[in-house]
Amino acid sequence: MEKNLSDYKKIHFIGIGGISMSSLAEILLSKGYRVSGSDGVSSAVTDSLKNLGIRVEIGQRAENIAPDTDLVVYTAAVQEDNPELVAARSMGIDVIDRAELVGMIMLKYKYPVSVAGTHGKTTTSSMVSEIFMAAGLDPTVSIGGMLPSIGGNYRVGGNDYIVLETCEYRDSFLKFNPYSAVILNIDRDHTDYFKTMEQMYSSYNKFVKRIAKDGFLVINSDIKDLDKVLDGYTGEVITYGKGINAQWQAADISYNEKGQGHYTALYNGEKIAEIQLSIPGEHNVYNSLAAFALAYRSKIPVDSILKGIKSYSGTDRRFQYKGTFKGVKVIDDYAHHPTEIKATINSARKNKPSALWICFQPHTYTRTYDLLDEFANALSEADKVVLLDIYASREKDTHLVTSADLRDKIAALGTEVYYIPTMDEAEKFLKENCRPQEMLITMGAGDVYKLGENIVK
Repeated sequence: MEKNLSDYKKIHFIGIGGISMSSLAEILLSKGYRVSGSDGVSSAVTDSLKNLGIRVEIGQRAENIAPDTDLVVYTAAVQEDNPELVAARSMGIDVIDRAELVGMIMLKYKYPVSVAGTHGKTTTSSMVSEIFMAAGLDPTVSIGGMLPSIGGNYRVGGNDYIVLETCEYRDSFLKFNPYSAVILNIDRDHTDYFKTMEQMYSSYNKFVKRIAKDGFLVINSDIKDLDKVLDGYTGEVITYGKGINAQWQAADISYNEKGQGHYTALYNGEKIAEIQLSIPGEHNVYNSLAAFALAYRSKIPVDSILKGIKSYSGTDRRFQYKGTFKGVKVIDDYAHHPTEIKATINSARKNKPSALWICFQPHTYTRTYDLLDEFANALSEADKVVLLDIYASREKDTHLVTSADLRDKIAALGTEVYYIPTMDEAEKFLKENCRPQEMLITMGAGDVYKLGENIVK
């Protein structure tokens, strides 16, 4: 029997200090649930939750599960032998993972919005959030980056709209219940789980079939094998993209000196609006077009859509300006997939630096190994590349691949490249070798951002 949030009163979060779990805890608190949680370490997040009246224990122990708890939520990082998880199960308490909770929360709203795809989710879900706020719709928001206008990665709003960044990893989005959804792109990624593209297309196909019968899907018509994603889906489909068959298109694209796009949004060939972005890059032209299409179908006035898009100036770690040193502009970017790297380099070139440095920290061994040639081709488009050691994240080193392997591939393509294992050594090297009017981008999904911050300091 499918669980319903209305069946519960007291909910405990294992790992409540995480960026996503903390936002879900606060959303439930705002809806009248009694909330508690635990985390391995004390942080500003756990302190903030305590100030809201949530009981947060530091350290995970069986006794943290109060007898009156009727639901326990855990993240993928929690192991099966976690003492709180073991205690909850032995006490007969319902136990679910974070993704299932998100799906249950979505049912509490009239119009839950899911923004999915391999790249651009944080940017597009942020734009949709800005549009909804500009239109006075008071959305609840949960995204994967820090959005300045809401002072964090989440916002607790009214009961009609919730905007969620939606991840496909381990099929977590198959527990979601959207009214409307965006699919930005489908690219080979998370190769530790998705062994083939067929498996990935199958997952996205199952995802679109979870959209409400009276809802709709906004999807990039440039996705290869689009028919596999839409197979058997009977709901409303709205397309956008570069192709001539897309309903929504971007015409007369131009860029200012900061690389920020300006274009005309066309719907079935008819001019709807002139759009000016406050973020750079062609990829963001199409991210904004997707957000525009979703908002337009949601009957939001064009003036509010334009205001929301224009007000979005970026989230943390998305082509984020960090400062300068010795006349070198330092940018940080979360790009950790070859497609994202190419898009970021394209954005950087519009700034016309005298030379473009990329200090790249590969993210996970499986992704680096499976996409090694693609990474080399993408990074070779920079002028000079510095490679750090691979950031393991959730994985163990299986010795299949090293950053030295990636260095050799890039060098074979004729690009100047250095493998410098540690951030301290790389920081020293970059300070000595970067020159005025050049640009340095620290890049990756790990902790490489610290290097750029240290250099600027």
